Amino acid sequence: MATWSRFQKVALLSLGAVGGGLAYYRINNDTDERRSIAHNAWTTNFTPSVQWDRNWDHREPECLVKPIKRSVGDRPEDDNKYNEKLEKAKSRAVRHLFLIRHGQYNIDGAKDTDRTLTDLGRLQADFTGQRLANLDIKWDLLVQSTMTRAQETANIIAKHLDKDIEVKDCQLIEEGAPIPPEPPVGHWRPEPKQFFQDSARIEAGFRRYFYRAPPEQTEDSYTLLVCHANVIRFFVCKALQFPPEGWLRISLNHASITWLSIMPNGNVVLRSLSDTGHMEPKYITSR
Repeated sequence: MATWSRFQKVALLSLGAVGGGLAYYRINNDTDERRSIAHNAWTTNFTPSVQWDRNWDHREPECLVKPIKRSVGDRPEDDNKYNEKLEKAKSRAVRHLFLIRHGQYNIDGAKDTDRTLTDLGRLQADFTGQRLANLDIKWDLLVQSTMTRAQETANIIAKHLDKDIEVKDCQLIEEGAPIPPEPPVGHWRPEPKQFFQDSARIEAGFRRYFYRAPPEQTEDSYTLLVCHANVIRFFVCKALQFPPEGWLRISLNHASITWLSIMPNGNVVLRSLSDTGHMEPKYITSR
């Protein structure tokens, strides 16, 4: 009987130890869970349906710096050198991109050279040039599509800006069909070959101008892109990592201002979309 009593004591002590361990684990697990919830409180612990691609422009420092090959006997100095290289590879400035749609134009022209700005279109471009000048920004570059209506718009805008602003032509940002839209629109159905021809070109235009500032850039930069509605709408979707096939759901006014900022960490901010607040309503058109 005494032996059985000692066995019961040992069993009870064992059960107590296990129970205590489980209680300790439960308490710590609850604490970790509370910390996790507190950390994600601003999202109410929500899991996004699509994760942001931090390396969308392939300029994350970890992708630019060759990683250390780990082996026995690694020295702390190796880690320090690697961290120094990572720090040097980081972006430090903001790249501001202002996407300007051309003004209203003559849509009945058979050739591009016939599709010139209307009187209203020239007036719209002039209003936008005044607006950009009033922002008191030191513009670094003006890039203009090589199509007639964009060239005319850019020339009118440039009259309001600094005389020493660099101006470049770019065929990549000409108007086109970037990707089949979803949902499709009945009145606009280009040939499938047009998507095949235009998509690669417009994608190349996006890659040319959309990226975070290089590490050697120490001050924020401001670039103007004078181009077309389809191009701008597609660029906005791509930059914000929205479904690109939704580009046709966005409407843009003539000579409107769309402003995107690419932050040093790769995040992209849409500051304005199709802004024509600098025009009186009677001057605003979109078709």
